Parts: sequence; C-alpha cells; structure tokens
Amino acid sequence: MEGDSENDNTWQLVSILIPLVYSLIFLVGTVGNALVLAVLLRNGQVNTTTNLFILNLGVADLCFIVFCVPFQATIYTLDDWIFGPLMCKAVHFIIFLTMYASSFTLTTVSLDRYLAIRYPLHSRELRTPRNALMAICLIWGLSFIFSGPYISYYQEFQVANVTVCHPIWEVPRRKIMDLCTFVFSYVIPVVILSFTYVRTIRYLWTSVDPIKDMSDSKKGKRKVTRMIIIVAVLFCLCWLPHHVVILWFWFGYFPLNNATYVLRILSHLISYANSCVNPIVYALVSKHFRKGFKKIFSCLLHNRVNNKVHVAQVTHTVSILEADLTEVIHVHEPAQARASRGGICLVWVAASISCRL
Repeated sequence: MEGDSENDNTWQLVSILIPLVYSLIFLVGTVGNALVLAVLLRNGQVNTTTNLFILNLGVADLCFIVFCVPFQATIYTLDDWIFGPLMCKAVHFIIFLTMYASSFTLTTVSLDRYLAIRYPLHSRELRTPRNALMAICLIWGLSFIFSGPYISYYQEFQVANVTVCHPIWEVPRRKIMDLCTFVFSYVIPVVILSFTYVRTIRYLWTSVDPIKDMSDSKKGKRKVTRMIIIVAVLFCLCWLPHHVVILWFWFGYFPLNNATYVLRILSHLISYANSCVNPIVYALVSKHFRKGFKKIFSCLLHNRVNNKVHVAQVTHTVSILEADLTEVIHVHEPAQARASRGGICLVWVAASISCRL
C-alpha cells in the first residue's frame, strides 16, 4: 500500500511538472522565434542566402511549437485524445514535416557556409537569394514527401472506453518507416554536416593566421559560421535521445514500465526544446541579433509609453473641455437646457477628438 501511494504521489508530481515544462517550451519558443522572424523581416535582412535559411529555420521551429507542442502536452496529462481524428493525423504529420524541414535546412546551410568560406568568389553566382528560395522550396517539397506516410501512420480509436491517438500500421511497416526516418532525417544530414563543417573549420584555421589581422568580411564569416555550427550541434544532440529510444524500442529490449515511460517523456521534451534554443543562440552569439532584439523591445516599450501619454493627454483635454462647456452652459442657459445640451456637446467634442487621433 505504501509503495502504491508513493507511485501515485510521483505520478501526480509528473502530471504537474510536464504541463509546466511544455508551457515553458511553448512560451520561449513562440516568443523567441517570432522575434527572430521580426528582426529579419523588419530590417530587410532576407536578401542574403544565410538569412533566408535562418528565416526558414525559424518558420519551421515556430510551426512546430505552435501546432505540435500544445497537443503533445495533452497526451501526457489527459487520459483521452480530445482533438478528434483529423488533428490526430495532422499533429504527427507536422511534427515530422518540421523535423525534416529543420534537418534539411541545417544541411543546406552547412553547404552554403562551406562554399562562402572556401570559394567566396566562385560561389557568388550560385549563392543568390533566388537560388536560396528555390532551395527552400525543394526543402519543403522533400519534407512533404518523407513525412507524407505519417498521415496514415496514426489514427484515433477506442481502447477500453478511452480515446487514443496511436499508430495503426503493422509492426514490420512501422519498423521500416521509423528506420527510414532515422536514416534520412538524422544520419545522412549529420554526416553531411560533420563533413562540411570539419572542412570549413580546417580551412578557416589553416588558411588564415589567427595572430594576423583579418578583414571584416572574414571575421563576419567566422562569427556566422560559429553560430550556425552551434545550432547544428544542438539539433543533433537534442534529437539524438528521441531516435535512440525509437531504435531501442524496435531493436533492443525496451520494457514498458515507469522508468522507460519517463525516459520517453524526457526524450520528447529534449527534442521539442530544440525548437526554442535557436533564438537564444542567436542572441548570445550574434551582435546583429542582439541589436535587433533590443530595437524591437525598445520600440514596443516606447509605443506602450506613448499610448499611455496619449490617453492621458486625451483625458486631460476632455476634462478641460468639460469644464469650459460647463462654464458656458451655466452662464448662458437655464438648468434643464444646460444638462441636455452640455451632454450633447461633450459627446460631440469627444467624438471629434477620437476621430482626429
């Protein structure tokens, strides 16, 4: 009995902590990625290939946070799936769609950085905004193709009077599908990332003497490359536990008990947290993004103060007009007429002020 009560207390604690962690991921990811998009779009910084890819990565992360995290949080907090059969398919499809889009985008960025640093002159004709947009279209097209089977992978159905959203494919097909996802969304991109960034870093540190002064262009390329490498490494680390758990489940001994249940939750949380860490990396590493974030916050704060002052000025103006109107009414009109006409004049004055504002 004591063991049962301890387990109940543990799971009550887990049921409280999970929504809090998911809420934190949702808040940080939504605000952070929205700020990244605002910085890039507000200042017209999407005229370079790297910024276009960063913008695309922010869109993928924001879509993942908004359309997946809230729904996935309910799986661990509610007994039933309450969102219907359509959302059961859509949520899991978007999870894999955005995962593929992020993976392919980071892979493309690694190639872009390699060309920019290793062949800065010869790659100019290739590294154009138009070609970057074509690459982004190709990224989303391939992501739709690879994640498309997951539309039929999950389905809503009843189990012991409980509505669940669960895979319905047979075990052999599920094994093949999950293995293909691991290979195409993780293994191949990680291999390409490792190859390109190792060669890029080697070229940066062997072709230029760190003691000598470098040009501003080369310094800027180093900083951007360092930022993108950190983002890529975090993607690989955050999604690794998820894939390890999946492979362990299919090809090892993975008992379904409390310990493995917690392990699955942690692997999901770590992979989902990846969509909210990129803005933090940009803010810590990039001076450009720090300035952009500060400008947006200062503009929001400035607008808020101006609105308060504006409202105070309007209120003060109306108060003065009320006093003036009251004086005029009291001097020139009898009591009944004063009350009715004063109200009409006050409404008219307030309306005219609001129209001018």
